[in-house]
Amino acid sequence: MPGLLTMFQRPRRLVYVFFLLFVLTWILFKSDTCNRTANTVTKFGRQSNGIFEVKTRRNLEKINLRHKLQSARTKNEIKPETKKSQYWHFVLDDGEKRHRKFGPTIPVIYAITPTYARLEQKAELTRLSQTFLHLSHFHWILVEDSENKTSLVINLLRSSGLSYTHLHAQTPPNVKLKPTDARYSKPRGVSQRNAGLSWIRDNVDPETQSGVVYFADDDNTYDLQVFDEMRVTQKVAVWPVGFTGHLKYGGPVVTHGKVTGWLTGLELHRPFAIDMAGFAINIKLFFQYPEAQFSNYKVRSGFQESNILQRLHISLNDLEPLADNCTKVLVWHTRTETPRTDAEARNRQKLLKGPYFSIEV
Repeated sequence: MPGLLTMFQRPRRLVYVFFLLFVLTWILFKSDTCNRTANTVTKFGRQSNGIFEVKTRRNLEKINLRHKLQSARTKNEIKPETKKSQYWHFVLDDGEKRHRKFGPTIPVIYAITPTYARLEQKAELTRLSQTFLHLSHFHWILVEDSENKTSLVINLLRSSGLSYTHLHAQTPPNVKLKPTDARYSKPRGVSQRNAGLSWIRDNVDPETQSGVVYFADDDNTYDLQVFDEMRVTQKVAVWPVGFTGHLKYGGPVVTHGKVTGWLTGLELHRPFAIDMAGFAINIKLFFQYPEAQFSNYKVRSGFQESNILQRLHISLNDLEPLADNCTKVLVWHTRTETPRTDAEARNRQKLLKGPYFSIEV
């Protein structure tokens, strides 16, 4: 009889075990659903809309940003946006159209990046685009210093997943930096930045879409926090930049919340002794002063930043110090070292036998 009872009890236990496994599986599945991120490359995640519900450091920063924006609007420092959303339509060389929707709540960052062909170009742009992928309400204006758009940059942008505009503007040969010239002997990126500003004036309506303009060179390194902070720029926001001015870092000197001077080791008499990566400008200023642009190589290297700020009628009093009153470095003026390729000449015949020279680096 005991054996008979055991025989009937075993199926019962199996039912309990299977039921317990089912409950645990359901709990794990619901937990995974709640913690999916808003990342377009996540296999099971929802389509990215720039909003993260999981309480991460980045999410808390976004929440703080929304509070700052709401506070600024309450004080009438920022004009309330309309309910109408902004759409961009991008027409690529093959006629393909791409759409990117920018919601009205957060100002858009328009980053203008000059670039030119060199061996390390793809590496620099890949690193930069991977940084920009973390940002919402962001539009990249990439301007090549070339007669035509190159396939390297076209393909990189198409696969980037970013909202972008691809332009080209060639530097005049008489002012172009030659390989034998010192790096800072001539201004660089002037034609490209001006082309980016022209595109903004032709394609953006500052009354329906608030935003800031940032000159993001492709050889810099950026902390994502600097982009969150620059969105609340009223006129011109400033912050320090690492590895610039022949110092560990350079930038504004702040006293009692106001910019009172500059920390720099070069050209001390500049009106604004700041690096190109160390400031952002409210987009409305470029419409208020439609002729303001970089001075077409008439100003020597190191003074381009001062020149554009003076053309926008900015004074020291107008500057808004960010990064904890300019006590934190969130941008670094890094540069990828030019690779040595002298071994190619010694091994040319061997390399010609394989795909070496046809591979894009």
